[in-house]
Amino acid sequence: MLEETQVRLEKLEKLKALGMDPYAVTTQRDTSAEELLASFDAWSEEKRVCTIAGRILSVRIHGGMMFADVMDGTGKFQIAFKEDKIGEEAFGQFRDLVDPGDIVEIRGTLFTTKRGEKSLQTSAWTMLTKALLPLPEKWHGLQDVEKRYRHRELDLIANQEVKERFVVRSKLVASLRRFLADKDFLEVETPILQPIPGGANARPFVTQHNALDIDLYLRIAPELYLKRLLVGGFEKVFEIARCFRNEGIDYAHNPEFTQIELYWAYADKEAFFGLMEDMIMSMCIDALGTTKIIGEESELAFVAPFKRMTFREAVLGASGIDINQCESVDDLKAAVKKAKVKVDFANAVGLGEHLDELYKKTARAKLKGPVWILDYPIEMKPLAGRSPKDPTKSATAQLVVEGAEIVNAYYHELHDPIDQRKRFEEQQKLEEEGSEEAQRMDEEFLEAIEHGMPPACGLGMGIDRLTAVLTAAHSLKEVILFPTLRPLPRQETEEE
Repeated sequence: MLEETQVRLEKLEKLKALGMDPYAVTTQRDTSAEELLASFDAWSEEKRVCTIAGRILSVRIHGGMMFADVMDGTGKFQIAFKEDKIGEEAFGQFRDLVDPGDIVEIRGTLFTTKRGEKSLQTSAWTMLTKALLPLPEKWHGLQDVEKRYRHRELDLIANQEVKERFVVRSKLVASLRRFLADKDFLEVETPILQPIPGGANARPFVTQHNALDIDLYLRIAPELYLKRLLVGGFEKVFEIARCFRNEGIDYAHNPEFTQIELYWAYADKEAFFGLMEDMIMSMCIDALGTTKIIGEESELAFVAPFKRMTFREAVLGASGIDINQCESVDDLKAAVKKAKVKVDFANAVGLGEHLDELYKKTARAKLKGPVWILDYPIEMKPLAGRSPKDPTKSATAQLVVEGAEIVNAYYHELHDPIDQRKRFEEQQKLEEEGSEEAQRMDEEFLEAIEHGMPPACGLGMGIDRLTAVLTAAHSLKEVILFPTLRPLPRQETEEE
């Protein structure tokens, strides 16, 4: 690697000596690889002079002929050099001073080679950037998974399918924004640095604000601030929020992630489910052109109405345990033992966390979906309203696809300040018993809803997880451009 870098540095000095300093010029590009392919017949017939710019992927020399592949943001196109047309000097300079990885500008006219390949006949070229390091794996693709995530810029160059996956992600977010704007939802921004981490059961990151001499937390969810906006009179609000949770890293979790949270005042249950399903179907069509998705394990049909079952039905069907017969942790443990189900409750505190572990280990992994799991036990959802049919259950629904929770929705948000205070107090007891994910008392939020919060529906949807499902990615690291990774040891970093 060091030897090759030295060779490239010497070529850079030669370029500068020839008055071709690549860092002192700008480009005159007027078209792209995609446009050249789309307009090839018309532009080649009229002998139009075109200028493209991009990264050299490979160079092939055949005597007085030379071919190279150039890649820009839209695709790849072949350029050609004829020594007798461009001149011996310009031909030789490109041959001797340009390497794969360099970024160049090419000017010329379109033609078809004897092999029928669409090409650009070069009449002039300019070096725009000299790459001092070679492309990965001798330009045949970056295969090492760890290096792919650590050097995403090289992954995007080497693996076209990776780039396409992030294009899909961008289209999903753009579609989401258009859909909600058309439904008269207002996009807002709420604090990322919060004095109390709220809105979800999760362990937060803590930081110190020097000027105020206080601890602040990176938000785990924007929920409580968005609900305060309902109090303030906004009836349809959403935020596409970067959130942070100080938890383990695996195929389904990353410490920082992107989600949308949405709140709709005065909406009824069925209208809300219709909105959520229409939103997801619209995103699928805009980003992928279809609602039938080839998932990682099976074909998925995002066609409304999605299947529905209750949390009790899901657990009962998967384990034979009826949670309605389990009023305490001891009851639940006895039922698990009787059913001979293996569940690790070592880190669970309180009935809600025990039920969550049972569900995750038995029912959720078996769900292909998309399927709505409704009416979670009230102990699991301290911010949700109670089910009108059963006050021991929450008015909630989670959309599960291939064992992953994509949407967490409340079709009746808790807006009773007295009940909410009791729920916070119960969470505070769990924290005192050792729970690292229990929610904390938030007096400012309670004061806000004591002024009157309208009945509302709300949802949180993970953008990363939805993208992973729709692109059949096996890990969130595949759909986050720069996922969180353990830093390399210093020696290994220097060697790399």
